[in-house]
Amino acid sequence: MSVTEILFTPLLKADSGRPLITHYDDATGSRVELSRATVKNWAAKTANWLRDEHDVEPGDTVAVLLPSHWQTVGVLLGAWWCGARVVVGSGSDGAKVAIVPPGGAADADVVAVASLHPLGLGSGAPVDYSDDVRVHGDDFSPWEPVAGSAPALGDLTVDEVVAAARELGAELGAEPRVLSTVEWDSASTVLEGFLAVLAAGGSLVQVSNPDAGRSAARRDAEKVTREITPQRG
Repeated sequence: MSVTEILFTPLLKADSGRPLITHYDDATGSRVELSRATVKNWAAKTANWLRDEHDVEPGDTVAVLLPSHWQTVGVLLGAWWCGARVVVGSGSDGAKVAIVPPGGAADADVVAVASLHPLGLGSGAPVDYSDDVRVHGDDFSPWEPVAGSAPALGDLTVDEVVAAARELGAELGAEPRVLSTVEWDSASTVLEGFLAVLAAGGSLVQVSNPDAGRSAARRDAEKVTREITPQRG
């Protein structure tokens, strides 16, 4: 099974209405919250779009060159759901499809722009992720099972990703409410800042352009139980 089926599907079965991600952008003052069910719809649309429009098959590379954002959650889960190998950061690594923010660029067969608009509006780009996925279905059925040995995140296989996420998730405790300012720009930060939260059955409060003056009030308002901050080297 895919990373999405192993780590995300159980959350849907447990309680599809619970929040999965609450995204703040302190530069714009926006707050967007998506339930597990809504994220599933975005992920399914993404998987159908990748497979049906861009012929992404298990093992193909999809570059997700986006910041930590609610739209990125749907992109990541959708890419894994159809069996893609995801790469993050600045390189597109010969990807079949790359999803970039407005103004972004990549060396890939197809480069799609995700608007990152708080309401999910399109960007007007020639290949517009936010607009294009809307016509696709809210359910996804893989044509073939994804093997545990298949590449999933950079050089890591499905089995390795799941094992690492579960190990990190155990450190968060059961069903944590996690506040994070970590950017998902490497395999390790995707694992620590996103997949570990799924593995723990929790929910994520992700903050972009964080304003330190709002942190204490936000922790209280969101009932945060754990916090993840970028590691300083």
